Amino acid sequence: MNIEQADQTMANIFKVLGEPHRIEILRILYHAGRELTCSEVSAQLNLSKSTVSYHFRAMRLAGLTNTRQVAQIKYLSINTAAFDRFLPGFLATL
Repeated sequence: MNIEQADQTMANIFKVLGEPHRIEILRILYHAGRELTCSEVSAQLNLSKSTVSYHFRAMRLAGLTNTRQVAQIKYLSINTAAFDRFLPGFLATL
């Protein structure tokens, strides 16, 4: 990845993290210490599943989370490698 690509990636990460609900979702995932479903996160945030799913997608496209699908259920987890590379120490602040 060249400097321009790295800068674009960083700008996209900051754009995605500019939404407070996404920080809350990351906090929930971080403290859960395991994969969570959209339903589990939406129950904790008191948001609709469609809203949480929208935020899941944005974070996944930015490379901040991983998604694993089993049948109709999607499990989300934090992509710690991305945070270690682009925002070292960030997860510890959650």
